[in-house]
Amino acid sequence: MSRTHEHEHVDAARRWPITIAIMLATVMNSLDTTIANVALPHIQGSVSAGPEQIGWVLTSYIVSAAIMTPLSGWLAGRFGRKNLFLISIAGFVAASMLCGIATSLPELVAFRLLQGVFGASLIPLSQAVLLDINPPEKHGQAMAIWGAGAILGPILGPALGGYLTEDFSWRWCFYINLPIGILAFLGVFLFISKDRLEAARRFDFIGFGMLTLFIGAFQLVLDRGPGEDWFSSTEIWTETILAVIGLWVFVAHTVTAEHPFFDRRLLADRNFVTASVFGFFIGILLFSTMALLPPMMQVLMGYPVLLSGLVSMPRGLGSFVAMFAVGQLVGRVDTRLILFTGLCISTVALWQMMHFDLSMTATPLIVSGVIQGLGIGLLFVPLSTLAFATIPPELRAEGSGVYTLIRNLGSSVGISIMQALLVSNTQTMHASLAGKVIPTDPVVRDGLPAIFNPATEAGLTALNNELTRQATMVAYIDDFKLMFVITIACMPMLLLMRKPRRGSGAPAHAAVE
Repeated sequence: MSRTHEHEHVDAARRWPITIAIMLATVMNSLDTTIANVALPHIQGSVSAGPEQIGWVLTSYIVSAAIMTPLSGWLAGRFGRKNLFLISIAGFVAASMLCGIATSLPELVAFRLLQGVFGASLIPLSQAVLLDINPPEKHGQAMAIWGAGAILGPILGPALGGYLTEDFSWRWCFYINLPIGILAFLGVFLFISKDRLEAARRFDFIGFGMLTLFIGAFQLVLDRGPGEDWFSSTEIWTETILAVIGLWVFVAHTVTAEHPFFDRRLLADRNFVTASVFGFFIGILLFSTMALLPPMMQVLMGYPVLLSGLVSMPRGLGSFVAMFAVGQLVGRVDTRLILFTGLCISTVALWQMMHFDLSMTATPLIVSGVIQGLGIGLLFVPLSTLAFATIPPELRAEGSGVYTLIRNLGSSVGISIMQALLVSNTQTMHASLAGKVIPTDPVVRDGLPAIFNPATEAGLTALNNELTRQATMVAYIDDFKLMFVITIACMPMLLLMRKPRRGSGAPAHAAVE
């Protein structure tokens, strides 16, 4: 028996403790994508961030994780999968502790970047180890267990984040990773065998560096633009030029290099390219909503942070139900039909969100959340299945990294754009509403309640605050309208996808990633 097979045999005998350790790492990672969302208004006040800046707490993590994910395979071969797993868990926990003690926005954003760097490898490593310690006939069951752990984050994250923030502090949204991380680290250290290092394969560091430059500079333009008045700022021009240079060199290098960052054959696969573009927009829809709703509930509607977390929780439950149903449908129903159904359900949710108002109860938030969760849950697995259905098996690992990077980039870009539009549209609508409130107008003078009397300083302040609330609500609705349009615009892309031949679907690990 070879040494590699001997390790696999030993690890298979320790299947349950290894699975538990891996699931703890997966839950820790998935929790961190949602647990901080409901705490954003509290974090904003604590670190003195503006409404256009607080989104950086989310986008910094997503961007760094997206950039580092394609590097995971090379790092695992270079340092060993077990060593990389241990480094990733330890680094993720350390970065979480630093996030918890951060005292300013730059510190918090820097530590969230660090979190993403270490957390990027946890998902692909978890899937790879689970597949290795289970025989092929149990791969589907293993990925179902992994998927259940991954979906626990969206389900439990908002409620847990709300509870920790309300009863303790927003900092505990990061401290909670310490006990989970210690247990995961010990499980990996004690039960997974040390693997033999592979011969270092070629990695395109020029392409990786240029792609990193493009993504980083482009994200800075989106995040910093609203506060710097966009292209009237030298900083924004500099970052734009760097982004263009990075993209230009990356494209030119990819076309001409002997061993580019990703195999050029991926670009020739219509399903993979279309699904990647589609996934970019799905990332916009999912994470933008999760970033917008908690501040809306807490700041505009006066919800306590725990209640806003509980109201956000049904969205994850909807996704859980949909992903369970999708497991039964994939292979039996045309995958494109499942995607179309998911988009239609998502448009219903966004149509409901376009009719939100400041006087509504929590019911529309819960109902639209469940419906949107169902729609999103019907999109992820079928989309991944179509993306990998027609590419050669030897390209699936590489394609998985590229596909994940593009989808995560959509998430970060979506959050930044929606936050920028929210701030801009609020200012525009406030000016429009204020222009219609003329104190000498008899309708205004006699129709306004005494508390909003513009003739007094207190009344003027109260009136301005109410105008800001109404303007902000209109700006939120404008964001939901844009997401509605994006969802509709995604539908024709389904016509570009080919129905996979029976038996040619993606492997289990590709489908759930």
